Amino acid sequence: MRIYLHTDEAGQEWVAFKMAERGGRGSGGHGSLDKSITLPPDEIFRNLENAKRFAIDIGGSLTKLAYYSTVQHKVARVRSFDHSGKDIENEPLYEITVQEEITARLHFIKFENTYIETCLDFIKDHLVNTETKVIKATGGGAYKFKDLIEKKLGLKVDKEDVMTCLIKGCNFVLRNIPHEVFAYQKDSDTEFRFQTNDPNIFPYLLVNIGSGVSIVKVETEDKFEWIGGSSIGGGTFWGLGALLTKTKKFDELLQLASKGQHTNVDMLVKDVYGGAYQTLGLSGNLIASSFGKSTTADKEFSKEDMAKSLLHMISNDIGQLACLYAKLHNLEKIYFGGFFIRGHPVTMRTITYSINFFSKGEVQALFLRHEGYLGAIGAFLKGAEQDNPNQYSWGENYAGSSGLMSTSPDVYPMQRTRSGTFDMLEMDRLERPLVNLPLLKDPSTYIPDTVDLTDDAMARKYWLTCFEEALDGVAKRAAASQPDSMDALERAEKFRQKYWNKLQTLRQQPFAYGTLTVRSLLDTREHCLNEFNFPDPYSKIKQKENGIALKCFHSVIESLDSLDWEERQFALVKGLLAGNVFDWGAKAVSDVLESEPQFGFEEAKSKLQERPWLQDSYNQWLERLKEGPPHKCALIFADNSGIDIILGVFPFVRELLSRGTEVCTEGGEAALGSDRFEFSVSRSQPSGQGLGCAGAGAQDRPGHHRGHGPRHPHQLLRGFQVREPQAGCDQELVAR
Repeated sequence: MRIYLHTDEAGQEWVAFKMAERGGRGSGGHGSLDKSITLPPDEIFRNLENAKRFAIDIGGSLTKLAYYSTVQHKVARVRSFDHSGKDIENEPLYEITVQEEITARLHFIKFENTYIETCLDFIKDHLVNTETKVIKATGGGAYKFKDLIEKKLGLKVDKEDVMTCLIKGCNFVLRNIPHEVFAYQKDSDTEFRFQTNDPNIFPYLLVNIGSGVSIVKVETEDKFEWIGGSSIGGGTFWGLGALLTKTKKFDELLQLASKGQHTNVDMLVKDVYGGAYQTLGLSGNLIASSFGKSTTADKEFSKEDMAKSLLHMISNDIGQLACLYAKLHNLEKIYFGGFFIRGHPVTMRTITYSINFFSKGEVQALFLRHEGYLGAIGAFLKGAEQDNPNQYSWGENYAGSSGLMSTSPDVYPMQRTRSGTFDMLEMDRLERPLVNLPLLKDPSTYIPDTVDLTDDAMARKYWLTCFEEALDGVAKRAAASQPDSMDALERAEKFRQKYWNKLQTLRQQPFAYGTLTVRSLLDTREHCLNEFNFPDPYSKIKQKENGIALKCFHSVIESLDSLDWEERQFALVKGLLAGNVFDWGAKAVSDVLESEPQFGFEEAKSKLQERPWLQDSYNQWLERLKEGPPHKCALIFADNSGIDIILGVFPFVRELLSRGTEVCTEGGEAALGSDRFEFSVSRSQPSGQGLGCAGAGAQDRPGHHRGHGPRHPHQLLRGFQVREPQAGCDQELVAR
């Protein structure tokens, strides 16, 4: 075996293993398997030494491997001190300790079947302990590669039903991954239109386009029914395409189609009738006969045009079939998956057009970011049923996931440089199950972010540049936060490189992890920091800021108490708004802390624009306070540290408490925080019943984006609507 070192454009050094061709020896008659593979260290097959359980999904061309591991990482914890009756002038109010915690992680890796033997060798060489002696397997290749897997890994292959695994995997990603679902719009500025997660995922239609087409109606977690299908599918496109163009590779065939013009081959309505067929309402540009011109034209057709015509023919057939079944069973959601899709823009575009045409716009074609992993996820879940993984919530780890990549060479010429078709998805088990906030009027339509950076190119450029320019400072702060660590500088540099690479990917492929927002950029940065054991680089700064702000708290309260009632209400609201401005940096926070924090906070208030504000409901709020009874309970989402909460939110909370309102605060996770506050109130809620204190859903929980450092002065997240009042209830929204 030879070992080569390779350095990519990003400066990462990879290791390539080149093993001599052995004519398929040990492959059990699978033909000549490629023994050349590029495996970036710590990038592919990560954490194998702690792998506990395996599953595999082998299709006609791709293998998807799944395994569960435990990951040890550092977590910042806060311990408060009781200073009752003591002089605390120079005493710390709390201390921050860094503890080691072990969490569960799911790994999914996708690669070409030609690499399967070398990948299995790599896994075998790096396995230390595994709790199981069985590997769950699904897919058409599970039987074909059974002997090879058992020989290489020493695990017994236990085959699982393909469709059962597919449905289980689909349910899992729909429940756990925000912005998993998208519609494809080729001619818009944003080709991927991601959908807000719907807590009610059932029922739906799953159209799996492999060699043929399977159409499955899914009604509940365990109830699904195969209701139809077709023998005309991806295999048909591949087979006929190979005969027509002599092109044997599926991806190359799709690339030919993307460059073709089907009207050179297809007979259109206008070719038959001289224009539109008004009686039937048919446009002249509709296809009347696929390949119809080949019967009359005395010429050779290009490979590109024939491939495009073939793609339209098959996609239109599948689209019409899916529409008919959806209408027959009264289903509004159709998800498409299978190797025929694989993120190819040209296939998604043709299927979308077909669905829109045959349903007259009533049904939307929907696709999944991780549809290629569904079988592997389902097989893994089948093998882990005793651990009941569905009782937990899982979140995508952006630091270890490849993300959705456009495969069109015309859309984004800069493709990732890692080897071949290696893609990864990692999911971490969250500390607590996530539920949707009970007060949301409609969780499926709630969008927490005010700016969609996927859609707004100017805003995207601005924010990506902000994060790039701040990166060196964050890396330095991360290293400085662990002065006793010998490798802190090295880890900080690795963090800097990894996050920089993520930002460059998002410049080229802003849809990689769903809708791109400031919140998702903060999430990605946090995931990369955690990857290199930096739980909170700003914890010491926050601690210092909190201590100084608390010393100013009493003078702020005294100033507020000296105002008359109406002036005080306006001052309290201005304090809330000023908190975010100060948090962003009316002056550099470090400079303010060295001088006078209260001055910096007052300066932030003075910089607020005059009313009316961008979203201004202050008059209604003031009128409600004057005319209505005290609110029974207030639920407040806020930062959990900093001058903004101590000098902005706390005085507001104090005012509510003085009116007899019960207050429940949610500050996100320890030593972390969200970028704005919002609160909802209910006059008739019985005392002692918390409003949504269990936490919000994955797409709307207030502490979800958990950012470090500077943030924008404007609100990054939207307020929400509460449900309509029920009998005897009076629920309101007062957050902006």
